[in-house]
Parts: sequence; structure tokens; C-alpha cells
Amino acid sequence: MNSEELKTFIFLSKVKNFTLAAEQLSVAQSTVTNRISELEKEVGKKLFHRRSKTVSLTEEGEIFLSFAERILELENSSVEEMNAVSSHRKKFSIGAINATYEVYVKPLIDRCMHGNEETSIKVMLGHSLDMIQALQDHILDMVFSAVPLKRSGYNCDVYDVDRVALVCAKGKNAFPGGITKDQLAHIPYLMCDLTLSDAGVYIRSLFPKNHVFHLEVDNTSKLFPYIEQGLGYSFLPYKLVEPQIKAGIFEEVSLKDFASPKITTYLIYRHNYDVDLFLKNDR
Repeated sequence: MNSEELKTFIFLSKVKNFTLAAEQLSVAQSTVTNRISELEKEVGKKLFHRRSKTVSLTEEGEIFLSFAERILELENSSVEEMNAVSSHRKKFSIGAINATYEVYVKPLIDRCMHGNEETSIKVMLGHSLDMIQALQDHILDMVFSAVPLKRSGYNCDVYDVDRVALVCAKGKNAFPGGITKDQLAHIPYLMCDLTLSDAGVYIRSLFPKNHVFHLEVDNTSKLFPYIEQGLGYSFLPYKLVEPQIKAGIFEEVSLKDFASPKITTYLIYRHNYDVDLFLKNDR
């Protein structure tokens, strides 16, 4: 298989139409058809269900899609790596979830980039498991993760331990004396999906099964505008919301009959990788 076949496969999986794929790729429709046919021969599986005007991925096609995307990402990363050798003395590829990026990674990048034109930094944001997979695929050098990795050949260090705080807009706290666990189910709660971490599992356990939240997103910072507008409450890492609390934008709600969970950030990297080059910014 080659890059063009993989790119065509990925594009067709998105537009779901041979004619449209050919038009947008600026090739003949027969070229798209031939590339997909050759790819299916190579993998030995049918990748698409073909209908009169549309196509859809088979079960095998769904599985192959993630591998195809990773293969192309590896190819792009290798080219970037080779190009960086000639123009940058140091190159770092870092993965992080949104909360860890704002609290831990961005300050390190700011320090590393200041007056340092010989350093190249690539940042990938996403879910912890996706970042860990990219690390194992050698796309990333290090990952700031909410979940640990226990695998031979990798270091998994506890980078920091934070607590989770229940916050709302300043002056919108309906529970100045503290909130009970039973009262949680009756407030307009804004859920940030931290399910993969122990803290996320604990937070969901505080609510009734199949509870419908006022809002649910998977990116912590996306909740900030809604909290500021007084539209609800949310459990968020304290160090992430500490600036808003100190600035008088957010207010922390005390907990009466249950404890605030801890949230651990792990720094994961391959054995023999000198992570201190980035953490300590040795020039």
C-alpha cells in the first residue's frame, strides 16, 4: 500500500461518495476506484459497503481507518523530524489533554520558546489514551496524561497531584454553607468528561445513574464561559481554575458530607529519552 491509496481511503470514508471523492481529490473516478480496489486486495478485506450512490465502512474498514490515519501521521512526523535536523538544534513533540496543557505544558513551552529560535515544539491535544497511543507510535516524545501507562520500555512518573474543586460564578453560589451529595443531583451541573481518570469515575458516581447533565463536554476550558455567565457548577482541577478564583470570576463551593477527589497528572516517555531537556530547558 502507498500513501495515495491511504489518503484516498481516508477521504472516501469521510465523503462516502466515489464521484465526490474524485472531484475533490482532482483525479478521475476510476483512479479512486482502482486505489480502493488495490488497497482491499493488499489487506485481504472488503473495506466499504457499496450502494448505488454512497459507500460506508465495513467493520474491517472501521478498524483499518485508525491504522491508516496513524500510518500517515508517522510518515508526516518522520519528514518533519528530518527537516528539523537541519533547522533546529532541539525538537520536542508533546501530547497533553486540555487541562494539563493549560496548567503544566504551556508554562514550559513559554519558557522554552522565549528567545530560543533553535527549538522546535509540536503539541498534540486530545484524550489521554490517544496521546499514549501516539507516544507508542513514536509520533510523540512525551505525554502529560490523566491515566498511567504500565508498559515495559516506558517511564511513567507522577508529575503532579491536584485536587478537584466545585466552582460556580462569583456571587452565584446558592450553597454558601456548603453543598451536600444529595443536593448535587438538583443543581445545573456542567460535566467535563474526566471519565478515564479515577477522579472522573468518582465524580460520576456522585450523581444518579443515567443522570442528564445541564451540559456535557470533553474539554475543560470550554466550560469557562458558561460558568462565568452563572449557568451552572462544575468540578474542575483546582490549579486550572485558581486564576479565575483569585481574580474574583469563579467561586469555590465547599463540600459538606463528601470529599473532593484528587487528580494525578502523569508524565510518560520512552526509556532513554532525556525528558529534562524540555523540563529544565537546558540550552
